[in-house]
Amino acid sequence: QVSLVESGGGLVQPGGSLRLSCAASGSIRSINTMGWHRQPPGKQREFVARIDSGGTTTYNDSVKDRFTISTDSAKKMVYLQMNSLKPEDTAVYYCNADVTTWGWSRRNYWGQGTQVTVSS
Repeated sequence: QVSLVESGGGLVQPGGSLRLSCAASGSIRSINTMGWHRQPPGKQREFVARIDSGGTTTYNDSVKDRFTISTDSAKKMVYLQMNSLKPEDTAVYYCNADVTTWGWSRRNYWGQGTQVTVSS
């Protein structure tokens, strides 16, 4: 079993910053990619950013140059540094990880989500 736990969400004013963290634990042989998605109120979940085991990053165009994804592989953690936040960044942010377990199964896991609200 694998679990992902996010932290770091909250209320921030437009133009402010927040750093989200996500910790993976459980029967993890290797992590292939880790990333973030978000679900704005009343909308579908959307891709935000992803980082693979080689450090290659991919971003949604709407967050490029404002958000930075990074990992600490030894700690099995992924971070999302969010700068210059806008009201349209308001959403529940979900961590996900493509994991190979010790039982050699591979699947994508999701965290429970953390709320980010950008408002004055």
